[in-house]
Amino acid sequence: MHSAKSYIIALGLCLSGVMATAQSQQTMEQIGHLLEDALFVSDKYLTPAADAAIYQSSSAWLTTAKSRELWDVTIGVNANVFFVPKRDRSFTVNNSDFSFFTIENATTAELPTALGNDDRFYLTGEIDDNGSVSPVRMRAPEGIDTESITYPYLQASVGLPFGTELIAKYSTKVKLKKGHYQVYGAGLKHTVSRYFPTVEAKNVFVSVLAAYSHEDISFSFLDTETQFGNLGLNQISGLVNTWQFQASVSKKWNKFELMSSVIGNTSQIKYEVGGPKGEIENILPVQYIVNERLKDIYKTKTNVLGEISGRYQIGKIYLQSAFAFGKFANANFSIQYEII
Repeated sequence: MHSAKSYIIALGLCLSGVMATAQSQQTMEQIGHLLEDALFVSDKYLTPAADAAIYQSSSAWLTTAKSRELWDVTIGVNANVFFVPKRDRSFTVNNSDFSFFTIENATTAELPTALGNDDRFYLTGEIDDNGSVSPVRMRAPEGIDTESITYPYLQASVGLPFGTELIAKYSTKVKLKKGHYQVYGAGLKHTVSRYFPTVEAKNVFVSVLAAYSHEDISFSFLDTETQFGNLGLNQISGLVNTWQFQASVSKKWNKFELMSSVIGNTSQIKYEVGGPKGEIENILPVQYIVNERLKDIYKTKTNVLGEISGRYQIGKIYLQSAFAFGKFANANFSIQYEII
């Protein structure tokens, strides 16, 4: 996945050459337009992947709405499957959307998002430095070219006093096509139906959850050499901090429990480039400049989604599946072991 690599490379190349050899007002204006175009495309390209990361981290926090006994521990292995919707696999651009670039051999194009296919498009532009024209040709970003994203993670919980439960989840960096994904977080659940014995007598349970998670979705870049040295732009990341609030109701029949939930969360999304710095840093702080400009596309997202899950007990083993739905669809499957 090339993500915003092409655009950031152009930024570094243009800034390096211009600042080292010329300072004309016209040239600096062109650099400004290039930056505007780079941010425009980067935003359209990266945001769907960040949205997907939020949905993936939101699912299957609760295994049961019932209170756990004090110090009971449950450990589970989860497999999460995120279904990539067609509407978020591409975005339309026209030449009129750009201040610096034009689409090569076209006036309009459907460019892939990070969740899209790997079709190739090129954008072209020119920098006029006091009559010396320097062409710029860049390959548009490519997507992961898959219909679903699957990753495993571990989840554990422990029963605390007063009907409270501590929950934690963690995944190692899961390799994606030309990138990786990681999530970790913790939350507190409280069973409110414990205050209504007549409700729990019918095997109906109600609980609420507050949780925090951090999602990191990163895409690798190809090292690029220029006459000023390596640019050192090896990866671009979407860093997401999510606060989640959830209300769940479950009904238990012998060894089977059916649970429905309403989930609301708010996420702060940041973008940054990183990796080892290149030789060009001796001339120009490219990573710093790029990261400062990427602050223009930081955003806060709010989501509301529903979830349905079913859990079946086999001794101390539990099998559970959950399906979350809203803007996206996400499935989760887990095997849990309860230590009493």
